[in-house]
Amino acid sequence: MDITTIGFDLAKTVFQVHGADGEGRPVLRRKLRRGKVLAFFAGLPSCLVGMEACASAHYWARELQALGHEVRLIPPQYVRPFVKTNKNDAADAEAICEAVTRPTMRFAPAKSTEQQSVLMLHRARELLVRQRTMVINALRGHCAEFGLIVAQGASKVEELVAIIEDPGDVRLPPLAREALGSLVEQLRSAQARIKQLEATPSCDDPRRRCHHRDRAGRNDRRWRAIPLGPTALGLARSRAPATLEWRKGQAGAHIEARGRLYQAPARAWRANRAALAPRQAGHAIRLDRPTPGPAADERRPGRHGQ
Repeated sequence: MDITTIGFDLAKTVFQVHGADGEGRPVLRRKLRRGKVLAFFAGLPSCLVGMEACASAHYWARELQALGHEVRLIPPQYVRPFVKTNKNDAADAEAICEAVTRPTMRFAPAKSTEQQSVLMLHRARELLVRQRTMVINALRGHCAEFGLIVAQGASKVEELVAIIEDPGDVRLPPLAREALGSLVEQLRSAQARIKQLEATPSCDDPRRRCHHRDRAGRNDRRWRAIPLGPTALGLARSRAPATLEWRKGQAGAHIEARGRLYQAPARAWRANRAALAPRQAGHAIRLDRPTPGPAADERRPGRHGQ
């Protein structure tokens, strides 16, 4: 059995393998349990293995490369056009096997364990920041029920925390103070873990530390010139070349891109409005004239289909 190309459809438990020979004819279709995957590929000669760039793809790419196979990761959106029938594991494996041999296909490089660790550091911090925001919003909403309002900003929440932790403040009932105290503890825990991750070096290069751009040195222009999350953006680019913008994780970048998107339509709208302004002004003047009566309408040629 001469197998040169394999389409490997990843899953949690049961994997699908589709093998083809040098002429593209299918010669192998098999299901594999997770524990038998490495033993199966170890018994095959070196061949081209295609996989979708999805969860656990980089792990399997490293394992198969260690066995001597050439592994290429394909973004899932590039595999979808090659699915001939209803979507299932066998059809996906066949589509991957066909897509990986296309000369113009785009591939995503497999990440190393260090690269995945750095990206995981950024994602863990992003999750903790979202949880901190949720707790802050909950504290604001609950305190607003008792008329306790503070200014906007995460730093201003400390005023609410001081009220909650002050047992002598009669504006909060004891039961509400107890409930809000658990939220304060969760907020403290999230803040401590975020600071711990921000202080964790991801490599020898200080620019790759998981810091905020401003927090790394508010008066240091060199730190301000470094984009936020350079490692997160760089590593995320290796996942899907066609979908880079959504991995930036910067609200400012999305707002700037949206502004550029609407600049051309806005300019066209203003140009059309300027061109129609004289015509609209003249039309307004004509409306000031007395409306012609029925006799004038009857004198118009072609009136009522005539």
